[in-house]
Amino acid sequence: MELAEALQLGELAAAFAALPIFPLFDTAYFIVSVLYLKYEPGAMEMSRKSPFASWLCAMLHCFGSYILADLLLGEPPIGYFSNNSSVILATAVWYLIFFCPMNLFYKCVSFLPMKLIFVAMKEVVRVRKIAAGVHHAHHLYHHGWFIMMATGWVKGSGVALMSNFEQLLRGVWKPETNEILHMSFPTKASLYGTVLFTLQQTHWLPISEANLIFFFTMFMIVCKVFMTATHSHASPFAPVENFLCPVFFGSVSSGHTSHHHDHHHGASHEVSHPPPPPAKSKEELNEGTRKRKAKKAE
Repeated sequence: MELAEALQLGELAAAFAALPIFPLFDTAYFIVSVLYLKYEPGAMEMSRKSPFASWLCAMLHCFGSYILADLLLGEPPIGYFSNNSSVILATAVWYLIFFCPMNLFYKCVSFLPMKLIFVAMKEVVRVRKIAAGVHHAHHLYHHGWFIMMATGWVKGSGVALMSNFEQLLRGVWKPETNEILHMSFPTKASLYGTVLFTLQQTHWLPISEANLIFFFTMFMIVCKVFMTATHSHASPFAPVENFLCPVFFGSVSSGHTSHHHDHHHGASHEVSHPPPPPAKSKEELNEGTRKRKAKKAE
């Protein structure tokens, strides 16, 4: 017997998994996505100088996960743009956030209580996209576990994974912000979530898809709402990762770090205290004295 059935949550989970996400939840997803774009440095200036570039960046924030998933599966990357209703809705949200008179729409949706509601609704869409990505990849590659995980991962965090390309559209190049090198909480959670959905899809995890969607969505909502409300960037996975990673992958070698530090410290010491010039010989001193006397006589 499953845990959800024991707790009599099976019907609730099934009803929750059957909720349509368009247009209500998709609208919240677009609002939060475009808000994050507006928070980027220079985004407002770009919207005035080049509205088309700003619109393209907004579309990447809203539909980047679909584009990246289609590329992975060898499907047309602009296929999702045939969904006219979603594109028009995302465009309307972009226009209102950037160009609404007196910035009224932005002030309303960025008001913290309203924003927390939208953040929670966005996580509903994220988990649905992960589940849909794994299910789609399973249909095409029935035994391709890694394809399922890759597709579900980019469906859940494709916008972050495409952040460097989106930066290029804004005229910015920051390779050090690569999401693979510095994973944010949504990217990590999407990765762990897609592993769970892959195990469920291949019948290695004894839980129904509806129950997994329900429980994982509740986990994502609680974490993201708390992090947004407290303006925290700390990952809930950090304690477990800090314990397991040194065991399985080792820790950073302190010897290399100290050697690197000593090298730079020595270099700075040499720059701060340059070596004294070589002492002049007796002949050079006498020659300098004769020149000074001749100059005085002149």
